Amino acid sequence: MKKIWKKKKVVFPAVIGVLLFLTGFWYVNDYYHSDGNVQEDMKINDIVSVEEFQDGLYLDGPGEDTALIFYPGAKVEYTAYLPLLDKLAGQGSDCFLVKMPCNLAFLGQNKAEKIMDSYDYEHWYLAGHSLGGAMAASYASGHLEVLDGLALLAAYPTKSLKTDDFSVVSVYGSEDGVLNMEKVKAGVSFMPPDYTEVCIEGGNHAQFGNYGKQKGDREADISREEQQEQTAAAILQMIGNHKDQTQEDVEMDYEQKNLQKELLFPLKAW
Repeated sequence: MKKIWKKKKVVFPAVIGVLLFLTGFWYVNDYYHSDGNVQEDMKINDIVSVEEFQDGLYLDGPGEDTALIFYPGAKVEYTAYLPLLDKLAGQGSDCFLVKMPCNLAFLGQNKAEKIMDSYDYEHWYLAGHSLGGAMAASYASGHLEVLDGLALLAAYPTKSLKTDDFSVVSVYGSEDGVLNMEKVKAGVSFMPPDYTEVCIEGGNHAQFGNYGKQKGDREADISREEQQEQTAAAILQMIGNHKDQTQEDVEMDYEQKNLQKELLFPLKAW
């Protein structure tokens, strides 16, 4: 009996270990694949070049001073977001599309840091879809001093983003069947003063990317192209407004300093 019990003590943990491994292997390999024509469509683009880097894809457009780092949704192949980011890069905001370990952003939440350390841009923005948005928000909350803003696509924050020099835009579809709107509403309490919420009428959860239908989502009433056009416009407006406000603050600060100098050292009348 003792020998049998010893064998059981060895076999049971081994069986459980194998089952856990197989379950984990199945889970990380059961993901949404990007549409087959996504990368083919990108090859004919003569405005934005797409290059591989260690952690994903770099979309280099005509812009020079602004970049956006994008975290994909959970269990979604990262290349599914190329069409959306192509629209941003083509309008002046270069993009870094991050490839996450096992297609799960919580395993690569800090990847933005390495990118920002490796490239030289004056303005940095983060963005993400669904879980990717939540992880981007989590990273941003601890690095508000080096980031200019955040774009949440069907996502919400769980930590404070409150600071006067930070902008956030939250974009979601009216037909989203996956997003928890109660948590979106609760997340407003974490937002900075410069916060904008955009509801795309007819949009759903999956159409921010090109990976087909998502379980639990509702049918969209608009095309994927239209949803992504409106999303890109909302993000670009947030970036433009933030840069304009920053420039205004710089100009006001310069004028105030000059005024202080005049008060302290008035010009002599000759």
